[in-house]
Amino acid sequence: MARVRILLADDHTVVRQGLRKVLEESPDWDVVAEAGDGREAVRQAEELKPDVAIVDIGMPLLNGIEATRQIVKRSPSTRVLVLTMHSDEAYVNQILRAGATGYLLKDSADVDLLQAVTAVSKGQSFFSPAVARLMLDDYTRQLADRGIHDRYESLSDREREIFQLIAEGKANKEIAALLSISPSTVETHRSRIMEKLDVHSAAEIVLYAVRRGVVR
Repeated sequence: MARVRILLADDHTVVRQGLRKVLEESPDWDVVAEAGDGREAVRQAEELKPDVAIVDIGMPLLNGIEATRQIVKRSPSTRVLVLTMHSDEAYVNQILRAGATGYLLKDSADVDLLQAVTAVSKGQSFFSPAVARLMLDDYTRQLADRGIHDRYESLSDREREIFQLIAEGKANKEIAALLSISPSTVETHRSRIMEKLDVHSAAEIVLYAVRRGVVR
């Protein structure tokens, strides 16, 4: 099994040291670089192409949201796990649109960090339980307030299968292999799913899936 290479980006040295200590207890993980500001995080990610970048939102020179956007653009193979104190949906929306795969609250990092990195390194999404509950509750409340039926119910059984696999970070070829269909068929289903749900990117699919409780 290939080792997971990790970049740590946080402006607090003590936080980085604590995270490194926890992460390096796993025999299959290596912390290959650290960054104390957003610009350095982007530079390190572009140069080293780590599998996972753990990025704090509140960093100097370039905040974590913008750093995430640039890391995803310059090192597409790097999965970003955002580490933050903020649990409101506005931050979650911004981070997902920037391209992050996971959202981990600092106050639950001691419990959820290993699970989060494991999920993100496999291309799966991860949200701290408190964030997942918040988003699901808010989504349910919005539907009730507006008297809207959940668009998810309009998806066919096959579309729901593919929807979940997309939300878990699977590429078209992986989905095709899992379901024994062609990649072009997967792409057709993906287009229909996005049209039915009125979403426009993979990040929005992940957000919808978390709100709907399909993934966490």
